[in-house]
Amino acid sequence: MGRILVVDDERSMREFLAICLKRGGHEVTVVESGVQAVAVLDRAPFDIVITDLRMPGDTDGIGVLQAVKARELDTEVVMVTAFATAETALSAMKLGAYDYLTKPFKVDVINTVIARALEKRSLVEANVALREQVAGRYRLASIIGKSARMQKLFALVVKIHSTKTSVLITGESGTGKELVARALHTEGNRGEAEFVAVNCGAIPDNLMESELFGHIKGAFTGAVSDKVGLIRRADKGTLFLDEIGELSLGLQVKLLRVLQERTVRPVGGEDEVAVDVRVLAATNRELEEEVARGAFRNDLYYRLNVIELRIPPLRQRITDIPLLAEHFLTRHAAGLPREIRGFTPQALRHLEQYDYPGNVRELENMIERAVTLADGPLIDVLDLPERKTPAPHPGEHLPSVFPEDGIDLDRAIADFERGIVEQAMTQAGGVRKRAAGLLGITFRSLRYRLAKLGLDTHDPAGENPNAK
Repeated sequence: MGRILVVDDERSMREFLAICLKRGGHEVTVVESGVQAVAVLDRAPFDIVITDLRMPGDTDGIGVLQAVKARELDTEVVMVTAFATAETALSAMKLGAYDYLTKPFKVDVINTVIARALEKRSLVEANVALREQVAGRYRLASIIGKSARMQKLFALVVKIHSTKTSVLITGESGTGKELVARALHTEGNRGEAEFVAVNCGAIPDNLMESELFGHIKGAFTGAVSDKVGLIRRADKGTLFLDEIGELSLGLQVKLLRVLQERTVRPVGGEDEVAVDVRVLAATNRELEEEVARGAFRNDLYYRLNVIELRIPPLRQRITDIPLLAEHFLTRHAAGLPREIRGFTPQALRHLEQYDYPGNVRELENMIERAVTLADGPLIDVLDLPERKTPAPHPGEHLPSVFPEDGIDLDRAIADFERGIVEQAMTQAGGVRKRAAGLLGITFRSLRYRLAKLGLDTHDPAGENPNAK
C-alpha cells in the first residue's frame, strides 16, 4: 500500500479517485491545484502523484511533474487528462512521468497502474538498499558477502591480517582466493609495502627459480645482468603464491628453506640475503591428497598451512548472490548510454537457483552479458543466459585417496549431513519451516537434526511449524 497525492481541479474526479484508492488500502491526500500540490510535496513524502494535466493557474500537471523531478523525489507521477494527444503524452513521458491515462477510465485500469508504479518503486528501493549493503558492512576490501560463512571468514581475516603467520587459502576456482589474499595484505600492517602475486602454474619450471629467487650475472646463458627475484621484491610486504600445488618438488624444497631461514640465495650466487616477507599461498587442489600421493612435500604443506582460510563456493552462500549481482551491475553499467537500475524479482530468483560451477567469476560474466544486452532499466530473466544446474556427481564428496589409517565413516557422514543442513538453513534465511521444506523432511525432524549436529540456535520465527 502507498501514500498517494491526487491533484485535480474537478471535485467529482478528486472524490472518485479518493474513494477508489482508499478502498485499495492506500493513504490518500487530495488537492485542487498545482500550486497546492507543490506546497504539499515540500511538507510530506508520497509514493505516487496522480495529477490532471490541464488545471487553471500557473502550475498545471506538467508543472507538478517538473516540481517532483526538480526536488529529486523518488515519487512516481501518473498523468490524467480528457484531452489526450500524442504530443502531450510524449512530452509527459520524456519528462519522467510513469504513465499517462485518458479520462474516462475504469477502476481496474487505475488500480493496475498504481500497483505497477508501487512495484517499480519498491524495486528501486530494494536496489538502493543493495547498493548501500555492497558499499557498507558486507564487505572487506574487495570481498562482498553477508552470509554466515563469509562473515566468519571476514572475522578471521581481521584477526590475522597483521601477523607474520603463513596462510593457506583454499577453495574452488573462481571463489576469490586472490581477493582474500589482497585483503590480508591491505588490511594489515604491511599494506603500504608491495603485494607480489605469482601464478605458479603460469611460469615454466625452468624459469620459475630465477623468477622467485633472482640470479646473478653469468649464472646461466642469457643472464646478462643481476636480477632481483620476486621474493626480494616482496621484502617488508606480501608474497602471494597462487596455485601453489603446481610448484615442482625441487622448487618446493628451496621455498621451504626461505620460509625456515628467512633468507634467499639467488641462482648462481653464494651469499644469502635476508628477507622479511609474509607468504600467502592459494590452491584449488586438496593438498593433503597431493601429500598422500607424493606430489607435494609434507613439510612444506605444514609450513604453509599454519592457518587455512577456506573460501566457500557460491552455491553455499546463496544470500550473497543479490549483493554480488548488484556490485557487478554497477561496475559494468558504468559509462553506458542508458540507465540500468537493477533486477526484477524474477531475475534475482533465477540467479539464486543456479549452481555456479564457475563460482563468483561465472556470476560476473552472466551479469556483464545481461547489462550489455538488456533493453530496459531493469534486468529481467530473458536478459540472463540460460543455465542448467548440473546434477551432483555420485562420487563428488568421496576422497580420491584414503589415508593409511583409514577414515571415520560415521564422522564423514555426520559432516556431510551438517553441510547439507547448514546450506538449507542459509538458503531459508534461518527459518526452520522453510529449511525443512527444502530438505523434504518434517519440521520436528529438522529440529532433531539441528540439536544432534549442535546447530540448534534460538529461532523465534521458525519455532512454530505453522510459521509462514
